[in-house]
Amino acid sequence: MPARGKVFNVAPMPRLKITVLLLCWSLAGVADAAVSGLWGTNGELWRADGRLPDFSYAGYHRGEQPLPDVPEGVSVKTFGAKGDGVADDTAAFLEALATVKKGAIEVPPGRYVITNILQISRSGIVLRGAGPDKTVLFFPRPLQAVKPDWNKTTTGRRASNYSWAGGFVWFKGDSSENILADVIAPAERGETWLQLSTNADLRAGQCVEIRETDNPDNSLAVELYSGDAGSVTNLQGVCRASLVCRIVQIDGPRIRVDRPLRVPVRGQWHPRVYAFQPTVTEAGVENLALEFPHVPYPGHFNEMGYNGVAFSNAADCWARNLVISNADGGIFPGGRFCTMENIIFDCGRPADPASDCTGHHGVDFTGDDNLLAGFDFHMKFIHDLSVEHCAAGNVIANGHGVDLCFDHHVCAPYENLYTDIDAGAGTRLWKCGGGTDLGKHCGARGTFWNIRAKTPQKYPPADFGPSSMNFIAIRTTEPSDVAGRWFEAIAPINIVPRDIHAAQLDRRLGRP
Repeated sequence: MPARGKVFNVAPMPRLKITVLLLCWSLAGVADAAVSGLWGTNGELWRADGRLPDFSYAGYHRGEQPLPDVPEGVSVKTFGAKGDGVADDTAAFLEALATVKKGAIEVPPGRYVITNILQISRSGIVLRGAGPDKTVLFFPRPLQAVKPDWNKTTTGRRASNYSWAGGFVWFKGDSSENILADVIAPAERGETWLQLSTNADLRAGQCVEIRETDNPDNSLAVELYSGDAGSVTNLQGVCRASLVCRIVQIDGPRIRVDRPLRVPVRGQWHPRVYAFQPTVTEAGVENLALEFPHVPYPGHFNEMGYNGVAFSNAADCWARNLVISNADGGIFPGGRFCTMENIIFDCGRPADPASDCTGHHGVDFTGDDNLLAGFDFHMKFIHDLSVEHCAAGNVIANGHGVDLCFDHHVCAPYENLYTDIDAGAGTRLWKCGGGTDLGKHCGARGTFWNIRAKTPQKYPPADFGPSSMNFIAIRTTEPSDVAGRWFEAIAPINIVPRDIHAAQLDRRLGRP
């Protein structure tokens, strides 16, 4: 990663190359290598209905395709952008976004002043700079000043919606409500067959969403916590469970899908099969810096929305090779199968004295099956790496921070993975936010694999999550405890594989 305090345009090392190098390192010290009882050497101990989820579907096109290199497109200077750091270039950017129907919008070297939201609502649009050390988008006004949007916290305090959502580069689509069939028979977690009310509009190879919704009794929420939810009285039946998958076989009224169910299917949760038809796909932002003013961070829930990137109901999109500076919120992945890679979070503004932090949310996942790979936090957010609101299948991998916080923000975020991470000081790893009586912080089978920190870690407190969580190769002085809960006290330097997501993906794709 680049040196602290400096910005470079550094191409990330491909994860496959990293894996090969680490494998060579592991073999050199094979006497000290250790494997998890949930995985083994090459996945021989893994079970579809076991406590270790299959995280291999996270990211762009489910990890089955690399991020694309879109051909050179039209420059924003064609539309009148100056890039001199003085002129307001917003109109040129908005005209480019309205005119270009598909392809790259090039942002040449320069400093571009932007005073409105750059909303991308069409597929195939890529906003691309010449490198984060050459192309800077500067946003002098917060989102709340651009498009006011007031709300309240769970305690009734007035706050801006942009305190926890939205971005100046905003990929905004719509999700499908096209119901294809009801699921008419129960199925267990880990199974792949479903019995439907009809197969009239279904075909092999089709991408669908299996969706379940909760009732006022919060019974689905309790399931998402594997029966140990804590108090959920304020959830009021808002939880949902979703799995986007492909149909691989149709046998009369039954279908077989290509990935195991994350949660059981039960009639009481109104299970249905929907068409998966996101309206924004194949869009991205890359190779530039997003910068906000050097004003003091105002503190928790006082943020007015100096936010970087947001994905709302977008799929198979990306953000890569970015430097985000002085942000209230960095990235808000609310879509599906989106990849964020080679992201640096930097800050030069004064911290809030109450929290000793300079931002609210670093990356806050509310969607499913997204991937953050290759990141470096040069500063502290109140919540560096968050999952919340029933988010599932997200992977946070191959990163570093000053003193990272693995925030689980209640409302049943389940089956998410943190893997191969240097957490820095390690003084606040399990510190979490979120409202009261909305369930425990982490849901079922949240997994933490190969986590390094200067401070040895203990198993987190009881309100962090249920005993179905998995902790493998966390730096600790505690002994292993795999009776009921799962805490494998393997030294991070010895664990093989180092990145369980990469190993699961290689196994699924048949790669050595």
